[in-house]
Amino acid sequence: MTASKTILLTGITGFIAKRIAKDLLDAGHRVRGSLRSETRADEVRAAVGPDGLDRLEFVSLDLTADPGWTEAMAGVDAVLHTASPFPMSQPRDENDLIRPAVDGTLRALRAAEAAGVSRVVLTSSVAAVMYSDGPSNGRAYTAADWTDTGHSSANAYTKSKTLAETAAWDFAEAHPSIRLTTVNPGAVMGRPMDRHYGTSLGLIERILSGRDPMLPDLPLPIVDLADVSALHLAALEQEDTVGRRLLASAGVMRFPEVAAFLKRRHPERRIATRVAPKFMLRGLALFDSSIRGILGEVGRPLAVDASESVPVLGRPFVPAEDGIAASADFVLAHGVPSKAA
Repeated sequence: MTASKTILLTGITGFIAKRIAKDLLDAGHRVRGSLRSETRADEVRAAVGPDGLDRLEFVSLDLTADPGWTEAMAGVDAVLHTASPFPMSQPRDENDLIRPAVDGTLRALRAAEAAGVSRVVLTSSVAAVMYSDGPSNGRAYTAADWTDTGHSSANAYTKSKTLAETAAWDFAEAHPSIRLTTVNPGAVMGRPMDRHYGTSLGLIERILSGRDPMLPDLPLPIVDLADVSALHLAALEQEDTVGRRLLASAGVMRFPEVAAFLKRRHPERRIATRVAPKFMLRGLALFDSSIRGILGEVGRPLAVDASESVPVLGRPFVPAEDGIAASADFVLAHGVPSKAA
C-alpha cells in the first residue's frame, strides 16, 4: 500500500491499536478510529503525538450494535479490526466475552462487505492457536494449528478469540470479495503509547509490585508491541498475506523466568521468583479469578513457531527480553510502588 489510504481502525483506544494508529499516520495514511465514547478522543490524540493529527478522525461504534457502521465505512480503503475485550480476570459468564468478540467481528465484516471494502486485517491471538492436543514430541504450534475450545486449558478469553477468528474465516470463505489476514500475537510487551496499557503489561506490573510471594509456572509467548503493529501494516501492504494467519512471537518464556530476568535488572525490587505449587494455586483460584483463568496452563510445555511471519515483518522479532525490559522501564517510570529487596 504505497499511496495514502483511509483505514478504519476499530478499538483505537486499545494498547495495540494506539501504536498501529501512530504507525499508520507516520506512513502517511488517514486513520478513522472507532471509539465507544468520543470522550477518549483526546487520550488518543495525546498518545499518537502531534504529527498527522489532521489525518486522524473518530467515529462512535459499539461491537454489539449496528448504528454507525455503515457511515464509518464510507470512503474506507481497508479495515483493521482490533477491537475485542481482553480482561485480566475471567468473567462469571464466558458469553460476556464471547458474544461481543464474535458479534463485533461479524458486524465489522458485514459492514465492510456491504460497503465494498474488501481488505480486512483482524487482530486475533495465539490463544486461537495453542490450546489443543495436536502438537506432540516437542513440536511447536504453528499457524496451521487451531485451538480446541473444549480443551481443558481453554478459558473464556481463549474461546472468544478462537470463535471470533473462526467466524471471520467462515465469513471470508462465504464472501470471496473479503480479503482477510489475521495477526495472532502472544503476550504483547514493549513500550506502550501511554499509561493506558493492557493486560500483558499488567503482568509485568504485578511482578514488579512484589504482590505475589510465588509465581505460577505459566508459559508466555512474548512479542514486542512495535512488531505487532508492524505486522498489521505489512499485511495491508503485502498482497501475499491475504488468506494467512501471521503468528507474532519472539519466543516463549515462563512466568518465573520473566521474574528472574527482571530481578537481575532491578535487584532493588522485592521480586519473587519461586514457583507456586499447583495445589496451592488450586486453592487460591477459589478466591482469585485471575488465577482461576490460567490454572489449566500451569506447568504446560509450550513452543510457538512464528518463523513464517519473519519475511512479512522484514526483520527478526525484537527479542523477548528486550520487550520485557522496555515494559518494566515504562511501568517503573509511571508509579509502581517501590518495595525494597
